[in-house]
Amino acid sequence: MVTVVGGGLAGCEAAFRLAGRGHRIRLIEMRPGTMTLAHQSGGLAELVCTNSLKSEDPTNAHGQLKREMAALGSLLLESAGRSRVPAGAALAVDRRLFSDEMTQRIREHPRIQIEEAEVREIPARPAIIATGPLTSDALSVAIRAELGDDGLAFFDAIAPIVEADSLDRDVVFAQGRWDQAPDYLNCPLSRSEYERFVVRLVEAEVHGGGHEWDRVPYFEGCLPVEELATRGPETLRFGPMRPIGLTDPRSGTRPHAVVQLRREDRAGQMWNLVGFQTRLRIGEQRRVFRTIPGLEEAEFLRFGSIHRNSYLNFPGRLTRPGALENRPDLLFAGQLTGVEGYTESAASGILAGINLDRVLSGLEPAIPPGTTVLGGLYRYLAESDPRHFQPMNANWGLVDPLARRIRDRKAKRKELARRAMDDFRRWMADVGIGPARTSRDSDALATWPAVGPPPAPGAKATLA
Repeated sequence: MVTVVGGGLAGCEAAFRLAGRGHRIRLIEMRPGTMTLAHQSGGLAELVCTNSLKSEDPTNAHGQLKREMAALGSLLLESAGRSRVPAGAALAVDRRLFSDEMTQRIREHPRIQIEEAEVREIPARPAIIATGPLTSDALSVAIRAELGDDGLAFFDAIAPIVEADSLDRDVVFAQGRWDQAPDYLNCPLSRSEYERFVVRLVEAEVHGGGHEWDRVPYFEGCLPVEELATRGPETLRFGPMRPIGLTDPRSGTRPHAVVQLRREDRAGQMWNLVGFQTRLRIGEQRRVFRTIPGLEEAEFLRFGSIHRNSYLNFPGRLTRPGALENRPDLLFAGQLTGVEGYTESAASGILAGINLDRVLSGLEPAIPPGTTVLGGLYRYLAESDPRHFQPMNANWGLVDPLARRIRDRKAKRKELARRAMDDFRRWMADVGIGPARTSRDSDALATWPAVGPPPAPGAKATLA
């Protein structure tokens, strides 16, 4: 018997995967007996914030991630295919129908037993914990006791991340303060540029906090950048935008203010705006932050946010597949691991199910290569600096750079997607994971090119 804690997207995917491999599953979900501040029903896989599962275009990282999930036999994609609503290039679903479909698929599986209970301790037997960003207080205490005081965060202050290729390197310069190692990129601002930026920032529209669970008190150590700006026109210049110890190579003088970018990955493809955690709406982030010199054409790989969240210090406390060091049969999955987004959460559940099955079969866990979106995401989780670790969603900045530079962005992403799918298929063959087949009809996964020919209508699930 394998225990899966949490009936969200990751928990359902993990349970379905393991059951497909012949394991008997005890899926424990505390709702509806114990509700959260976000959920409204007791159904499994309830989408609480939006009905959008983002792009289906394979040249978009979210679209490519769906292709990788489809190859692995994603229950989410099958259910989404049966509950989708028109949304242009995005995959969107009727939330109630989607949850009903996922719940039915789990309930009807002969090897999955659903139990309504609140788990308050870490399971002693083989298990996957996928309780999401609103993990109960009791289980949070147990996890924190196991991982240490810095093993679990309860407050998520995220700054935007931009793509390196989209920066204006005629303006942005690499330099550390006081001639230290040039580990940071710097966007210099003159007095007039700084003053205009502060005005735009203060006047920009912020999220009002539509959910009670998203209305959190600000901590002084991670105040939103727009909140700092309201405390006086010079506050930012003596805070995250202080220019001390830096020299603009264009003028040979110290800038009036500076926005520093910190590397997020080894290859230097993703850069974080240091100290720019924010509650600005996404459109406002684009508008205001693109007025920073050097960021006029910035491609945002992740937008900033501040909200109540629970996530693990994955790189500091877990092994590469997301297990405790002394418990390879206890894996974490979903948003609790530090992945952002519905599809990312579900994908991590699939991979957790694959790897727990491998551990119980006496095999080593398997992670896709860094040329794939799922592999790049897991590499980020495992190799980030534990001191600065923050949740991440799928984006092309996570994957290995191409061997040759392609200047045209659309052509580059097309090549990244082609390479990713080729390498994902190769990885599946190398580790012995067979092509997926949809279990109900041939339409469910038709939107996402899966490995192999489409299944015959009514074909049984074959989840290797």
